[in-house]
Parts: sequence; structure tokens; C-alpha cells
Amino acid sequence: MIPVVVDHAQLPQHPDAVLVDVRWYLDGRNGRAAYEAEHLPGAVWVDLDRELAAHDGAPTEGRHPLPAPAVFAAAMTRIGVGDHTPVIAYDDTGGVTAGRLVVMLRMLGHDAALLDGGLRASPAAPATGWVEPTPAATPFTPRPWPADRLADADETARIAASDGAAGIVIDARAAERFSGELAMIDPRPGHVPGARSAPWASVLGDDGRLPSVDRLRAHYGSLGITDAEAGNAAVAYCGSGVSACVNIVAMEHAGLGTPRLYVASWSGWSADPDRPAALGT
Repeated sequence: MIPVVVDHAQLPQHPDAVLVDVRWYLDGRNGRAAYEAEHLPGAVWVDLDRELAAHDGAPTEGRHPLPAPAVFAAAMTRIGVGDHTPVIAYDDTGGVTAGRLVVMLRMLGHDAALLDGGLRASPAAPATGWVEPTPAATPFTPRPWPADRLADADETARIAASDGAAGIVIDARAAERFSGELAMIDPRPGHVPGARSAPWASVLGDDGRLPSVDRLRAHYGSLGITDAEAGNAAVAYCGSGVSACVNIVAMEHAGLGTPRLYVASWSGWSADPDRPAALGT
């Protein structure tokens, strides 16, 4: 498979890859408008809200449940991605939203990578306007989301309560959201009891790039994830199953396995009054 992270200098090594802009903003800014204002030459845009997430589930499924396989397959076909088309995804936040597409594709066994640094690190002059994608000649085949790459609320609760014995649960939200000082748009403040704070910003530099593999291994080692076995037993979550994917990508890049994704994340957990919320660090 294509490496989970590639840099701009490696783009020519993947001429068959579709370059996908996955910009989306929690503060309500329009991702498509941002794409039309400037994007990497040759890139196409995908709508995270409508094509990489569903919105017809219960509140406990969170703000960004995985879309139905047929919806996702149609979106990939629309942007020119067939069953054997590599994908390189980027955004302007170091992978906070592009990581979602990378993780979704890789859990299906599809070649996909995050472009390190994304738009901000590009040496090329940006393009503007809307680029209408050419649909894939061979459509993307709908495939069910693999259960072994996902964790539900019960499994997340069990692992988090094990104090590391069954694995480690990491929360990618900012520290003040983890501690409960800031609730933002979630029904309740706090975090899953037993989870460990692992803000996505901790693994990105000011330039939006990932640090060295050694620094990543040290960072996750401080959380108790020291090897691939521990990483594969881990569960990653965030507010709605999007920014958690930064941790998943970074860990795989560092050779620390591939955590499962708790897609509903805190937005789903906190919507269930029967789920306890922990406060503090």
C-alpha cells in the first residue's frame, strides 16, 4: 500500500493518485468556498458533511456517523476514485479533516495517504475556482465498514476502565474540552472515564507537519502506547470521529499500530444520559 503519510516531494511518485481536498471547519466556514478560493493544482473537493458522514442516526451515533457504504462509494466514484485508485488527501489544518478520508479508505484496504503539511506546505502556486471531477471509469465498490477497525460505546467504556490492561483510549480534543472546562457544541462537558488526553495539536508543528517518528513514538509512549501491539488495542475518539483520525494516522506512520475508531466519539457518548462523564485531567 501507499505509505500512510507522504510529503510534497513524493507526489510525483504517485502519478495515478487522486488528490483530494477535504477542508471542513467546525466554526461553520464553508469548505467548498475555501477550495474555490485556493487549492492544490489538480485537486478535487469532497464534502465531509454530506459524503464522509451520515446525518440520519440517533444522537448517540454522534455528529458524524460513517455514511452508508453505497453513499461513500458514490462519493468516491464521483471524484474519480475507483477500486484501485490511490488517494492522497489534504486540508489546511495538518490533517484534522483529511485524516478522516484517509482512515476510512485504509480501513477498507484501499490505498490512501495524508499529504504532510497539506495546503500550507505546498511549494506550488495554488489554483482557484471549481474543478469538476471526472467520475471513475470503474466505480468504487460499496463495502461494509469493518467491525474490527471500529469500537462502539460499550467497548470503549470497557477498555477505558481497564487502566491499560485491555488497551488505552485516547481523546484527540483540546485539553480544555477533555477536562470539561469548555463544552462547546457537545451535550455535556468532560470525557470518557479512564480515557487519556491526546490532543491532535500535540502531534502537529506550527507548519502543520507531523514531527519525526522518534518524537511521535515518545509522545504516544508517554500515553502508554509503546509498540504496535498496544496501538492495535487502543481506541481513538474526539468530538465526532473526525480529528481522532490524526492520532490514527500519526500512530500508523510511527509504526505504533492502528487504533480502532470510536466514531460517535464524545458527541455520541455525551448524548446518552446513562453514560458517565469524567471531569478534570
